[in-house]
Amino acid sequence: MSRPQRPPLPLALLTLALWQAQGAFAQEAAWIDAPLQLRRTPQLVETIPTTERGLRPSFVDGDRISGRPDLETVVEGNASLRRGDTVIRADRLEYYQPDDLAKAQGNVRVNQGGNVYEGPELQLKVETFEGFFNNVRYQFLETGGNGNADRIDFVDANISVARHATYTTCRREDYPGWVPAWLLTAATLTTDTEESVGIATDARLSFMGVSSPALPSISFPLNNQRKSGLLPPVFGMDSVNGIELQMPYYWNIAPNRDATLTPTVMTKRGINLGSEFRYLENTYSGVLRADYMPSDQLRDRDRWGLWTTHNQTFDPKPFGLDGLAGTLRINRVSDNDYWRDFSRTPTLSSRLLDSEASLNWAKGDWYGQVRALSYQTLQYSLSPITPPYDRMPQLTANNIQYDWNGFDVSTSLDYTRFKADSQYAPLLNGRRQPDGERAFGILQVSRPWITPGTFVIPKVQLHATSYQFDGPLANGSNSASRTVPTFSIDSGMVFERDTSLFGRSFRQTLEPRLFYVRTPYRDQSQLPLYDTAANDFNFATIYTENAFSGNDRISDSNVLTGGVSTRLIDPDTGAEAARFGVAQRFRFSDQRVTLPGVSPVTDRLSDILVGAQINWTSKWTADTTVQYNPDSRRSERSTITARYNPGPYRTINAAYRYQADSSTLANDGNKSIDIGWQWPLNDLWGDKGKNLGPGRGEGGGRWYAVGRMNYSLKDSKLTDGVIGVEYDGCCWIGRVVLERLSTGQVSAATRIMFQIEFVGFAAVGASPLKTLSQNIQRYQPLRQPGETPSRFTNYD
Repeated sequence: MSRPQRPPLPLALLTLALWQAQGAFAQEAAWIDAPLQLRRTPQLVETIPTTERGLRPSFVDGDRISGRPDLETVVEGNASLRRGDTVIRADRLEYYQPDDLAKAQGNVRVNQGGNVYEGPELQLKVETFEGFFNNVRYQFLETGGNGNADRIDFVDANISVARHATYTTCRREDYPGWVPAWLLTAATLTTDTEESVGIATDARLSFMGVSSPALPSISFPLNNQRKSGLLPPVFGMDSVNGIELQMPYYWNIAPNRDATLTPTVMTKRGINLGSEFRYLENTYSGVLRADYMPSDQLRDRDRWGLWTTHNQTFDPKPFGLDGLAGTLRINRVSDNDYWRDFSRTPTLSSRLLDSEASLNWAKGDWYGQVRALSYQTLQYSLSPITPPYDRMPQLTANNIQYDWNGFDVSTSLDYTRFKADSQYAPLLNGRRQPDGERAFGILQVSRPWITPGTFVIPKVQLHATSYQFDGPLANGSNSASRTVPTFSIDSGMVFERDTSLFGRSFRQTLEPRLFYVRTPYRDQSQLPLYDTAANDFNFATIYTENAFSGNDRISDSNVLTGGVSTRLIDPDTGAEAARFGVAQRFRFSDQRVTLPGVSPVTDRLSDILVGAQINWTSKWTADTTVQYNPDSRRSERSTITARYNPGPYRTINAAYRYQADSSTLANDGNKSIDIGWQWPLNDLWGDKGKNLGPGRGEGGGRWYAVGRMNYSLKDSKLTDGVIGVEYDGCCWIGRVVLERLSTGQVSAATRIMFQIEFVGFAAVGASPLKTLSQNIQRYQPLRQPGETPSRFTNYD
């Protein structure tokens, strides 16, 4: 296969790739943004003493064998010597037993636990693996790395030193003039398989004919284990921060602890110092991350961020509990603009940063939680948000009894103190809501009657709530209470029949369902709203008793919900090929309990929900939900999603979303299209590639298009976008990705990520793989670390 020509790589990139003097890269997974896996401290492992290893038998074979007993053995023609995991093959082999010395000439091949060495002449002490090999070609099992050397000196079974050596992970082709795409040359190349590290002196890296300057010493991994040292440098361009250069240092403290220090230079801002510490023990684990930027040039102030998570289990368990576990989570940043300025921090996912300390307990049929929860709200003048209330503290207890004399009984108890910044506390009846305490209990008793084809489940609920406020309400009261009963009955039937559609046999179901709720009216207009909002209208909430989430409002209801669904089920596998459903709610009386500023519902018939989910084959998936208003004869909300995934590295996801504008009858609500993809461009000219297995790509010389576009049809603009290409060159991978993220109504951040990964060796540039994985459903990296190959995969 001819090697395609590519533009030369700038010399600076090769220099950065080699800039690892006096340190070893962390495992290859770090280069592709896969998490380094911590391991608990290993147990002691019994090893075989050297004297016992020396007793392992040797086996020789060949066309002609001669020699003297207990002195020497000479094998000529197809000669081989095998001991343990070491095999020596040659045209001629001499073995001297007193010195345990093997001398081999002519087409010599040594296989040591899957690592292969080939050349014309070998001298080796077999048991200690001491000796030398002249004019040798070698290949390592774990990385696929290979190369040539004038001579290799074997120090022992783990350490070898190659003189005037080369190293690459490109595959050798048997035709004249083959040149690997990238090649490391070194005066000496020392490999230590026990430490899984290679060290090269006077080293140069060449790529596509461009060579880097020589460096005195560099190190690189021989497998996927974690190693202390400098990680590959990361550089990129960002419209907010300018040109960025990171030089991470990884410290492998222990199998269950590690740390990463990441200084970052931003041309428009200054220097950011990042750090991350991770730990893993039998009863606790966690991550601590801190960033600090002194004197940000754009904001003219110091910037910092702190993110930490600690998980703890207690053993032995105190107080006679069956289980006790704790969590501590801290998320805090220096200012409101942090989420817009530093897009690669955990802050970007939310402008509400929660910090929480909690204890979860269990005792018999009871379980609960004690926690304190506080929020930092990152306000933005163009898009302000109302922060939720802090819970300082919250205590819960829950109990569930199934089939207690035929009844299911559950109890929920909760005490919470709510606290908020008075500046952002929501208005209630024209004044700010006061902070306060709320205690409530919910008792539920149901009696299910279930048969193979029917179910009837009547249920009675009792909600009791008590409030104490720090200040008076609009009516002057400092306390309030509420008790609300609810009765509901859920019923349905399941019919089945065998059918055939489009040449396939199915078991089709027809499942009608009726759900009735009766809750009397209680005046709750004076009660604050600490954690309550209206439920979304969908198939999950239309069959629930309360129209609100949270516990500050219990809706008055005299409502009957009717619906029917049908499913197509593969009778052989039980897989659901399709599901269709429709549901509508009928209201017998007007709604009276509402949220502030929201008009009560007076329509007797609700909107109609229509939904479909189709998984006809493993390649195609479609899901759609439509909320249709029969009075206005228009859709209030529609969502259509589809995914085509015919094979590895091939996926297309598309979604259309529509939300009607309630202020007008015109059909001009919010509309958006969201499309994401990963697809081999070679498919366009008929090259379908090869299935080389998970995490190995589809062969060299293949281009892949990747991206995601979220486009607002109402505003006629791109809100968020990721677009790029990947190229798989077998032993190297190139990636270029452009990302645009909206950080406000009129602002956006744009950055370009460019990376070259030398497979099994190093990577330079800003990795876009985390961005691609977050934005593209079912995105597959072209390389993923797999299990360490067994020596039997290269068995002689």
